[in-house]
Amino acid sequence: MFAWVVVLAVSAALALQATQCYKPVIVVHGLFDSPGDFKMLQGFINETHPGTNVTVIDLFDHTQSLKSLWSQVDGFKEAIYPIMQNAADGVHMICYSQGGLVCRGILSTLPDHNVDTLISLSSPQLGQYGDTNYLKWLFPHYVKSKLYHFCYTQIGQHVSICNYWNDPHHHDLYLNNSDYLAFLNNERANPNATAWKKTFLRIKKLVLIGGPDDGVITPWQSSHFGFYNENETVVDMRQQLVYIEDTFGLKSLDARGAISTFKVSNVHHTKWHSNRTVFDNCIIKWLT
Repeated sequence: MFAWVVVLAVSAALALQATQCYKPVIVVHGLFDSPGDFKMLQGFINETHPGTNVTVIDLFDHTQSLKSLWSQVDGFKEAIYPIMQNAADGVHMICYSQGGLVCRGILSTLPDHNVDTLISLSSPQLGQYGDTNYLKWLFPHYVKSKLYHFCYTQIGQHVSICNYWNDPHHHDLYLNNSDYLAFLNNERANPNATAWKKTFLRIKKLVLIGGPDDGVITPWQSSHFGFYNENETVVDMRQQLVYIEDTFGLKSLDARGAISTFKVSNVHHTKWHSNRTVFDNCIIKWLT
């Protein structure tokens, strides 16, 4: 009888350990999304890593995602911090599309965050410059070449997409008027630059996922920290000034082997988080 009790106790302990061995996963959605859009991703994680605590933050859903990114950073940070505090071994973050920029804001301004791996899923990390259906719906009277007239104004900077609108033909206006991305990249004078960089570098791993058939992120290489020059020729991450000067820690992460990039073809922008191949090949291995 005693032996059976011991066996049952050991089995229960092993089962409990199995459900507790994976770090919590926090998901931050993108423009016009809501938690309901990520049910398949949650299912993938629960299937492969049973017992994982997966939280898709239910804030700034749908049209509320058009609010300025700094306001979103504040809101998401307040919701995420308690999850971090209850995770002694740290957490992972999966941040999709616009959410990838929100997450960078959080991880630059939350000094004691404990994020292990930041997975940036088709996020315009160096900005956006393209005529997409989203743009045409939001700004029917503008084409990409004219949108700077609105985005680089005080009013425009209250709209999320303008916070990372990066017109390569008006780089000076971007630097002088971008209240979010230019600050986040420490391209503008920022008294908090050193502290933000140190805080961002608390992450142990940065995973960048994107691909040429995305159809929304423009150029798609922005998901890998590449972007257009003034001739609309894509310049890769390691040739970008923010990398060369290590303005916010990108080169430092790369130097310690902490950046992994994945280029995946035949995935449209709205399908990244529900594509099983993307999950199996690019995401699951990091959710330790």
